[in-house]
Amino acid sequence: MSSGFRRIFVQPAAGDAGGSVGAAFYIANTLLHQPRAYTWTHNFLGPEYSEDEIRRTFDKIHLPVQQLEKNDLLQKTAQLIADQRVIGWFQGRMEFGPRSLGARSILADARNPENFKRVNLKIKFRESFRPFAPAVIEERMHEYFEFDGPSPHMLFVAQTKNGRTRIPAVTHVDGSARLQTITHEDHPLFYELLVEFERQTGCPVLINTSFNVRGEPIVCTPLDALKCFLRTDMDYLVIGNYIVEKKKVLDSGFVFQFDQQIALD
Repeated sequence: MSSGFRRIFVQPAAGDAGGSVGAAFYIANTLLHQPRAYTWTHNFLGPEYSEDEIRRTFDKIHLPVQQLEKNDLLQKTAQLIADQRVIGWFQGRMEFGPRSLGARSILADARNPENFKRVNLKIKFRESFRPFAPAVIEERMHEYFEFDGPSPHMLFVAQTKNGRTRIPAVTHVDGSARLQTITHEDHPLFYELLVEFERQTGCPVLINTSFNVRGEPIVCTPLDALKCFLRTDMDYLVIGNYIVEKKKVLDSGFVFQFDQQIALD
């Protein structure tokens, strides 16, 4: 059955949270008689934290970190993912709604089938059969997926092209995937990370799943991200221009100090 529409738009927080959007538009358009001129161009509507705010969080709890310039940060992060490390990625304004779209994300290599089980069981703490979404550079989408049009909010399902062999960690049992397309306009830094990962590996696709564990909301603040990172098997946290390595944290004996800090929150 066909709807007759070639392109459709789905409000990206179309669950209970979306009721707030409807209420806001009702007040603006119906009660205040403002023109219906708003166009939804992106979903990064949540809070953002400056480099100084992130640094103060690290200093408060004496966390060992490394600071890098942007290009070095992208190059190292892509290399870590290619080396089969799982990354907590915290950048810019938080997404609105239930999907992590490249601001509060857990990232891994979609080419490795073992990452499917690892991220589910040891990081997300959820059932091993649940699939992950692929994030792909939009202009390279047609090489990997049978889909016509953008899918920036991870709300459309597409059939993969040889996904079982090329990107098995994001290909469901029926050969489908819940697709997210990335453009430079939507999220410049995440786009540039995908470009760098493709430069290093030849693959423009990453696992992108929400930065949280089962039963908890997506992380919002730098401290939220640190707590989730240290309580799971993620290997590195990339937050702003800083990188935190789990091994260095554990070798420093920092976990006990951090547990004390949690008790004081």
